[in-house]
Amino acid sequence: MDILSNFGDGLLIALQPYNLLYCFIGVFLGTFIGVLPGIGSMAAISMILPLTFYLEPTSALVMIAGVYYGAEYGGSIASILMNIPGTPSSSITCIDGYPMARDGRAGVALFASAIASFGGGIIGMVVMALLAPVLAALALNFGPTEYFAVILLGLVAASAVSNGSPVKGVATVVAGLMLGTIGVDITTGAERFTMGIPELRDGVNLVIVAMGLFGVGELIVSIRANSGGAPKNRIDYANFYPNRAEWKAMFGPILRGGGIGSFFGALPGTGQTVASAIAYAVEKKLSPNRGRFGKGAIEGVAVPESANNSATQTAFIPTLTLGVPGSASMALVIGALMIHGVTPGPRLLIDHADLFWGLVASFLVGNLLLLVLNIPMIGLWVRLLQIPYKYMYPTIIVLICIGVYSVNNNVFDIWLTLAFGWAGYLMRLFRFEPAPLLIGFVLGPMMEEQLRRAMLLSRGDPTVFLTRPISGVLIMITAALLVYSFGAALKSRRHARQSARLTH
Repeated sequence: MDILSNFGDGLLIALQPYNLLYCFIGVFLGTFIGVLPGIGSMAAISMILPLTFYLEPTSALVMIAGVYYGAEYGGSIASILMNIPGTPSSSITCIDGYPMARDGRAGVALFASAIASFGGGIIGMVVMALLAPVLAALALNFGPTEYFAVILLGLVAASAVSNGSPVKGVATVVAGLMLGTIGVDITTGAERFTMGIPELRDGVNLVIVAMGLFGVGELIVSIRANSGGAPKNRIDYANFYPNRAEWKAMFGPILRGGGIGSFFGALPGTGQTVASAIAYAVEKKLSPNRGRFGKGAIEGVAVPESANNSATQTAFIPTLTLGVPGSASMALVIGALMIHGVTPGPRLLIDHADLFWGLVASFLVGNLLLLVLNIPMIGLWVRLLQIPYKYMYPTIIVLICIGVYSVNNNVFDIWLTLAFGWAGYLMRLFRFEPAPLLIGFVLGPMMEEQLRRAMLLSRGDPTVFLTRPISGVLIMITAALLVYSFGAALKSRRHARQSARLTH
């Protein structure tokens, strides 16, 4: 009853005209910036952060939160229409969203993305309201060994996301891990794999890898496939909304994705990319329609979008209740609160209850605003596909180059992006999925850091990963997933050989 009362008070705060205005500005700017390749929520929050210095703490946090989850939704638009993930977590949406767009179902994919984002956001809001103290206590039990086990599970799940051979999936993840080691080692200060290039001392930026593999790589494939002018697949403008079977197919994935995203979003250091990858892998194993995954399954759009948005909401749990930022974006949120004299931590729910519950209620308002803003604009987004390729390709390349250049103001980054683009094209030629590489690249440095911490605390004893209950269970699940994936691959290969013998 207290939760309902507190939420009602928070709703009154969120619906105050100035808070409503700043929530609208946040989700609008977030969506617009999220569509632009290479910008993302981090840059969006950085841009509007100076504006929040002159606002009340609650208004400032509501606006920043609106930009954050608005950018995550905007990233899915570019992923579906152009196979260019506006944010790293949107790379999972590319796997099925872009094939749907190529099949003339871009409107359905965008509608499914909007509904799944709304559903995941509401699930995340409910979890934050009901379980914030419980999940915060659970997160306190996670040490380096548990974080290492969670990340390892995410990497194995990423290899399961691959539609090809599990061996290829694991190899691609390992390549991503190796890519993540480039740069100066934080612990020892030694340069690793920089080849004497000064620009690589800080490592390879995530934006470069994502834009190269997915943006430039897909452009090269599209140029080879479409030498003409107009898209091959005409868009049926009357077919913007899912049919009854598609609505039914989305319901379960939205619930499962929201639950998985809520859990991983509440753990510092995991975030939306891990949540989307694991949710997609789980759904692919559970779905009776698993053969369609990677070819335009609506479940493959719904589940990562639901997980992504629910993780975005619950990422505020450790940030506000523990003062532990789960990502760079959440670090900016903590900075904004500190500027306003609000110290994140366990007492925030007591000392600043109006701020916390106003933020929770603003998630409901903001997600409704996203629906109102974006569903009527589906036709506008889909019409992007009707632009002739001779205009589309140069525009996309220019946007990618601007987005990459804006990160470090360095021309070398543009050349590196083009190199990753050719690597992405070659991966597609040899049937290697680029998404696991990106996930391995994102999670690799975090896994290395947690592994080092765990080994230092255990004085070099590797059995600590099995003797601690939570990490032991997670590693057992990881091993079971690996065995199941390889077993299923061997079984399908055996069936293929038997069928080939019968045909001959």
